[in-house]
Amino acid sequence: MWTGPPRHANHPYAFELRLPFMPELLLELFSEEIPARFQRRAAEDLKKAVTNALVDAGLVYEGARAFATPRRLALTVSGLPVRSPDTREEKKGPKVGAPQQAVDGFLRSAGLSALDEAKVESDPKKGDFYVAVINKPGADAVELLSGILPKILTDFPWAKSMRWGTGNFSWVRPLRAITATFGTENDEPVVIPFASNQIEAGQTTFGHRFLAPGAIRVKRFDDYVTALERAKVVLDIDRRKDIIRGDADQLAFAQGLTVIQDEGLLEEVAGLVEWPNVMMGSFDPEFLKLPEEVIIATIRANQKCFCLRDAAGKLAPNFIITANTIPSDGGAVVIAGNERVIRARLSDAAFFYQGDLAIPLEHGLPKLEDMVFHAKLGTQFAMVERLVKLAAEIAPLVGADVDKTKRAAMLAKADLVTGMVGEFPELQGLMGRYYATAQGEPAEIANALEMHYKPLGPSDRVPTEPVSIVVALADKLNVLSSFWSIDEKPTGSRDPFALRRAALGVIRIITENGLKFPLKVDADLLAFFHDRLKVSLRDAGARHDLVDAVISADSDDILQITQRAEALSSLLSSDDGKNLLAGYRRAANILAAEEKKDGKSYAGAVDQTALKLPEEEALAFAVDAVHASVASHVARDDYKGAMGELATLRAPVDAFFTAVLVNDADPAVRTNRLNLLARLRDTMRLVADFGKVAG
Repeated sequence: MWTGPPRHANHPYAFELRLPFMPELLLELFSEEIPARFQRRAAEDLKKAVTNALVDAGLVYEGARAFATPRRLALTVSGLPVRSPDTREEKKGPKVGAPQQAVDGFLRSAGLSALDEAKVESDPKKGDFYVAVINKPGADAVELLSGILPKILTDFPWAKSMRWGTGNFSWVRPLRAITATFGTENDEPVVIPFASNQIEAGQTTFGHRFLAPGAIRVKRFDDYVTALERAKVVLDIDRRKDIIRGDADQLAFAQGLTVIQDEGLLEEVAGLVEWPNVMMGSFDPEFLKLPEEVIIATIRANQKCFCLRDAAGKLAPNFIITANTIPSDGGAVVIAGNERVIRARLSDAAFFYQGDLAIPLEHGLPKLEDMVFHAKLGTQFAMVERLVKLAAEIAPLVGADVDKTKRAAMLAKADLVTGMVGEFPELQGLMGRYYATAQGEPAEIANALEMHYKPLGPSDRVPTEPVSIVVALADKLNVLSSFWSIDEKPTGSRDPFALRRAALGVIRIITENGLKFPLKVDADLLAFFHDRLKVSLRDAGARHDLVDAVISADSDDILQITQRAEALSSLLSSDDGKNLLAGYRRAANILAAEEKKDGKSYAGAVDQTALKLPEEEALAFAVDAVHASVASHVARDDYKGAMGELATLRAPVDAFFTAVLVNDADPAVRTNRLNLLARLRDTMRLVADFGKVAG
């Protein structure tokens, strides 16, 4: 178990080649414990605020990096100049002889007292005009920083902050000390003179609260890091994560176990400790009779500990503790304390679980009438009633048993009133499956209770069983249509009801299960689905213009849109497709110009007797054949086949434009040829609007 100095041979904080004799800034904001969930974002916000302000002040830097521990935010900026550069700006003014009002405005903006302080320049086209030459001398970097830093502290964007004492200053937790030094590697640094909330900046920080709480005088980043390491503080949160992960894996391996990876918990735990020390505890194997998700949630939520699995992949009666100290007794007291708390919490969980099992799920449904879903939409029970009705309508479209689907929809929210879900809301759905299975519900119904919330994100599972698919679709469509009915829609980045996630869930369920499932929703909600589908397809690598080419305002078949986009992409990646697109554009441009000139649209009715040249006869024959074939493929949702048929038009289109003059002197021939191009255009539009394809 690691309790000593850094294990890495290379300096863990070396991140750039520093220019010799260039000053660096060291800033540390030392406070009471910062919530773990704020730390990483706060470090980045500090870096962004300081570096942006430096650039605005003309202090261009070489590199910057920010850090966070439970009690400090730290920033180092290297390669800074000792002062900002002198600047010279030429500000163009009004013409000579301009009205006095314009001249006065120019003098004020340029900081001049009279026109004779400006010079006159001439422009061959615009004549003579005034120009002010503004010379600004550079400023000392320390002086600039003393003005920049207090404003950054005052305006810092904490998600939540507090005030203490008698001042108006706000910080996430009471601020105790500020370190702010500026200097080169070889010189004694300068303390940047400023104060915040009556705390004067200095060069004193403090070590670990318990292991080395004394004051530490620091000069610059290198000795700051070294001093903190000696004082049992690992500055970098990612190093703390690596230490916890590595030591936990080693400790588990020694016992023949593996740690259940939990990146979110690891980030949180690394934000709770400055000097991580990993230990292993255990609990009574009798608790393994509980669902493993309940055990993991209990231990995670109450003690921030990691659970483990044995060699067979089963949950082990052990857990990993991360302490913020080096116990003198090897950790016996810490382990015993955690075991005592976890035993109590698991006992509570067992009580909830047994109590829930004793009551049939459906007996909890009346309690949903007391649970408000939304003030304008009514109770959870009202939402369930709508869910059951919608699921019954969708079931035949997916091939699901209607009665089982209605039963699953009715029970879908029943676990919300159970003791276990009341304690651990993140287990909703999952506990419904456990209780339904224990109470003898068919597997399709029990599985649907868990899966109807899914997918919750891009990497989450998608339901694949018919009943689960229907209830999941119905639940998301029910929520979306309900909020649309009261005009509660996502705006900008604000989406409090996770409606974007619901729409993406519908899209994934349809596409990944290959469902022919038209969305019968109002036009505004359909447009919302189109936007989400575009995002989904673009994230998957589809070109935005190809997505636009296959979506129309009334496109309600998500699978069809996806398949069309894929088929169009495949066509346009071939030489035949690229050349056909060029031919389409030529035809469309000619048609647009002639239709505008003639004041009418060409309908595509080709007179076979008016075809004069073999190339136009060949194109007319090919277009007729392809039109029928493409229509047949589209009717069968075979868009690759349809695109393949379009590709065969490449040769006759090329030949037509090589040999045929569309605007023939004979009006009848010209009209027929324009109709032929319209027929080509209409045939290609059976699968996509090629006019929206870029490039």
